[in-house]
Amino acid sequence: MEPEAVSSNLVLILDYGSQYTHLITRRIRSLSIFSLCISGTSPLKSITDLNPSVIILSGGPHSVHTPHAPSFPHGFLEYVEANGVYVLGICYGLQLIVDRLGGEVRVGEKQEYGRMEIVVEKGGGGLFGAKRGGDKQVVWMSHGDEAVRLPEGFEVVARSMQGAVAAVENKKRRFYGLQYHPEVTHSPEGMETLRYFLFDVCGVTAGWKMEDVLAEEIKVIKGMVGPEDHVICALSGGVDSTVAATLVHRAIGDRLHCIFVDNGLLRYKERERVMDTFERDLHLPVTCVDATEQFLSELKGVVDPERKRKIIGKEFIGIFDAFAQDLENKFGKRPAYLVQGTLYPDVIESCPPPGSGRTHSHTIKSHHNVGGLPKDMKLKLIEPLKLLFKDEVRELGRILEVPVGFLKRHPFPGPGLAVRVLGDVTEGNALEILRQVDEIFIQSIKDAGIYDSIWQAFAVFLPIRSVGVQGDQRTHSHVVALRAVTSQDGMTADWYNFDHKFLDDVSRKICNSVRGVNRVVQDITSKPPSTIEWE
Repeated sequence: MEPEAVSSNLVLILDYGSQYTHLITRRIRSLSIFSLCISGTSPLKSITDLNPSVIILSGGPHSVHTPHAPSFPHGFLEYVEANGVYVLGICYGLQLIVDRLGGEVRVGEKQEYGRMEIVVEKGGGGLFGAKRGGDKQVVWMSHGDEAVRLPEGFEVVARSMQGAVAAVENKKRRFYGLQYHPEVTHSPEGMETLRYFLFDVCGVTAGWKMEDVLAEEIKVIKGMVGPEDHVICALSGGVDSTVAATLVHRAIGDRLHCIFVDNGLLRYKERERVMDTFERDLHLPVTCVDATEQFLSELKGVVDPERKRKIIGKEFIGIFDAFAQDLENKFGKRPAYLVQGTLYPDVIESCPPPGSGRTHSHTIKSHHNVGGLPKDMKLKLIEPLKLLFKDEVRELGRILEVPVGFLKRHPFPGPGLAVRVLGDVTEGNALEILRQVDEIFIQSIKDAGIYDSIWQAFAVFLPIRSVGVQGDQRTHSHVVALRAVTSQDGMTADWYNFDHKFLDDVSRKICNSVRGVNRVVQDITSKPPSTIEWE
């Protein structure tokens, strides 16, 4: 799917580093409006090429007063006014509008963070629709600076209870601003405000459907892949690569050649289970390659998680190149493309933040589908899901008739257990211990009937030992951690609150069944501040 295919109704978000920016994208898509997020410091051409109807300037941790504060590109204001593009600034975005259009922003006398009440000063259209002056609502604030003088033609339409500007607008020039975050659930009426702004103020229509995404993506793939070309797809056994493969298979048929690599970093009996599903339910042509020894020998002694990811990415590409050579020998033509199940959060998390001297939002980790591949890779990438979130991929999978049970599988990282064994994955029997612990944990979750209520659950092997007592003897054994989170798209997550009896039962099962483990801990950290995976 290319952005240009839906650009006539596109809502484009310019990201200035807010932890909530992706939520704006998700909230707008939930209204059946296509939305994209790019760096707030992107060149003007990157914006104009997308031809958006609406541009939203996100929040961020910066102050417009600081040197090199990120801003929209030169010519942006002239472009949006000449083309009738609506602009909404949120938090930092509002302050950017005020500052760049000739108003004044100062450090606030009283900073506003968390839940606050605001009062509408002017209703009847604009940002607040049918609301009247004096109406109140609770919103989520997160700012230290505030607008103290507005540019010519702007008016205040809401204030906080402390008197700070909470919302502004200039209907004639199509500029609007909210000092709070309407996209978060802590602003209960925020979605109503966004909905009214997009549909009633901007005149955007709700016409973006996953069926259209499917049709457009098939069209793009057929246009990209020549009638004689062959394509390789790396299947991991996860939802993303499986949906991507099914989609490409629908577009080009048996010229798609899938490969499943057992890299020695898979979960308990993963190879057998996944291959059975591919053959029995999905009818995909899949070649299974056992590369356990190859991967583990390269990872021996490596403890840095980024090095692990790079090594794994390099080894995968080497195997794909060899597979491509085998296909060339068979068909007389070398495959030119590699299909990957890269998702939009993968792309977002692998980019750096505005104001950092780099671009876009902070690089959290090199994603295995984005930053883990070698630059000299011979195969060209096909990434049909790169603009979609996980729940959208699952919806696309349902349209493609991928079995529901498979679509509900929890995400599994491309580097596999290498990022769940902290430290050297080849040391001792860490991988085998982790497989057994993980299997007990996941099966217990399924037996309790809560698997579908959890976004992702897994075990982590920690590089520490603890003293214990087992069979009346002192032990000095391994510690494992259990992690389970709830989420909508993997960009933010809350830890799952298990019943205490469940945790007690699982801990006992693990310590009684897995030799070498005498302590079980639970990770109760949300995202942010942590990531879902430990490495």
